[in-house]
Amino acid sequence: MTYCIAASINEGLILVSDSRTNAGIDNVSTHGKMHAFDTHSDRKIVLLCAGNLATTQAVLEQLHRDKIKNAKINFNNVESLFEAAEYLGHVSVEKQKQHLGAQGPSAFNPSASFILAGQIGDDPHGAYMVYAEGNSITSSANTPFLQIGESKYGKPILDRFLKLNTSIDEAARCCLVSMDSTIRSNASVGSPVEMLIYRKDSFSLDEYYCFDDDDDYMLQLRRNWETKLREAIAALPTLDKGTVRPMRVNL
Repeated sequence: MTYCIAASINEGLILVSDSRTNAGIDNVSTHGKMHAFDTHSDRKIVLLCAGNLATTQAVLEQLHRDKIKNAKINFNNVESLFEAAEYLGHVSVEKQKQHLGAQGPSAFNPSASFILAGQIGDDPHGAYMVYAEGNSITSSANTPFLQIGESKYGKPILDRFLKLNTSIDEAARCCLVSMDSTIRSNASVGSPVEMLIYRKDSFSLDEYYCFDDDDDYMLQLRRNWETKLREAIAALPTLDKGTVRPMRVNL
């Protein structure tokens, strides 16, 4: 399993991904799920991947090959992120079909999902989630983030705190807490944790971080978050004993 986040806010993009691909009792493995493409200077495109590893690797290889061979459609000539997301969805569906082969539906699941994020030309930065079926959605003003993989444990903090006008540095910390909360609750998500901060119109991918499980910053972030949560719980109003009611008892 995996967990990836893309936050698209006014100041730019925050992309965060874990690196765990298998969490069996005696077989824990890791593989990076954040992939940046070497494209023309007028664009930056980054993919986050979740799902079947063979499919995601095949998709990435096809995207790279199309770019190198200057295929009719590739990341260097698409005119918008939406067009890039449609192209990615088409490639993904084709690779899933190839992996199924003539067997048709079976216990083997080749599905994969992606988040495509970046900026092309004069268009604003943005992010698209590409489903296994090939269709896609983008973030919105009310929900300025996208998630793939094991999303439920890290979603509450994003829902409560992440807004379009959140500063990019605060949003980055929010996404890291979301990731850390997921790692805490689900063994199938694990470090190293990758994070990329893209500031709008910069066309630069220089603000990249990689945190191991024992990284000093992540340990400090985790301790501070847990301490503040305990303090918040302790500060909540106590129950009003005057509202106690008799409990219904089934006879």
